Amino acid sequence: MAVQQRRNSKTRKAKRRTHFKLQAPALVKCPGCGEYKLSHRACPNCGHK
Repeated sequence: MAVQQRRNSKTRKAKRRTHFKLQAPALVKCPGCGEYKLSHRACPNCGHK
């Protein structure tokens, strides 16, 4: 098991975590009713694919 030898600075930790961010889901308009839905899934409002 690896044991840390020296403490990492706050800057180094922040650089490593720059990609740990939330992404908004990719929404598309349903061609059937016009509501937003997740792509490649059936519309929860009208059931259109």
